[in-house]
Amino acid sequence: MQDPDLLIGAASSDDAAVYRLTAELALVQTLDFFTPIVDDPYTYGQIAASNSLSDVYAMGGLPVTAMNIVGVPLEHLSLEDVNQILKGGADKIAEANCVLAGGHTVQNPEPLYGLSVTGLVHPDRLITNAGAASGDILVLTKPLGTGILSTATKRGIDLGPLADRAIELMATLNTPGAPLAKRGLVKGGTDVTGFGLLGHLGAVARESGVTALVHQSKVPVIDPRVLELIDDGCVPGGTKANLKAAGTTRFADGVPPAMRLLLADAQTSGGLLLAVPPTNLDEVLQILAEEKAPCADVIGEMTEQGEFAIEVA
Repeated sequence: MQDPDLLIGAASSDDAAVYRLTAELALVQTLDFFTPIVDDPYTYGQIAASNSLSDVYAMGGLPVTAMNIVGVPLEHLSLEDVNQILKGGADKIAEANCVLAGGHTVQNPEPLYGLSVTGLVHPDRLITNAGAASGDILVLTKPLGTGILSTATKRGIDLGPLADRAIELMATLNTPGAPLAKRGLVKGGTDVTGFGLLGHLGAVARESGVTALVHQSKVPVIDPRVLELIDDGCVPGGTKANLKAAGTTRFADGVPPAMRLLLADAQTSGGLLLAVPPTNLDEVLQILAEEKAPCADVIGEMTEQGEFAIEVA
């Protein structure tokens, strides 16, 4: 559907839609939900809510209202479990200074939870897939590996404190997106979720008309054990599918198979992947520190468009 005020729709594979209301105000709209990836219902609610809110932050927006999306298997889930899921989500919404405005619940064979989120952004201060430029520095704000660790947990592998670290990362809000956009420091970027770093970065490179050069040795991983689990075959089907679909990526001969899978790992509530103009890098890193981003690792840069969307060195 065509509308001059629909600034971002589905065509560019961006994280959320953006609709202009005035010359200085636009709506950011998104929804996301999924089945449980942890056993604890409260934690599940926190992670799912963080994941949904992230799409607004990834566009540079500030979340203002959220509505619950809930699927309940009545024969398997108690009312207390449902309450804990919703409480986890509500607490994360409150942390984002957003307002929980309602929602909708249906019966479903397995649990589903997420949010429909509306945010606000200046129409000229968006972060989009098409906003990167040659010379921009690539910065990642959360380490990779949650898909691998979630699969290990499902297989009954005892991860110890590493499981807690993965949960902490997935429940962390991507709040830096809003101040970065408000100050006009970043125009190109996304968040890293189900299509993995390669999938989401590929969309940025394609829409921006550039090639992304990633230095695999600089890509942060939650823990070295993640790569060991990959070598042991603990890899989710979504990650394997992501790597198979990464036909626009060229790997240098020295990039090991485990690292290739890590770069394609399907993340839940992953970090922001930002294309930062070099002159803005110091200020961007300062804001990431102020917002307590889990990391702020420079993993590569954008170059002139070449044969491949992504080159992994």
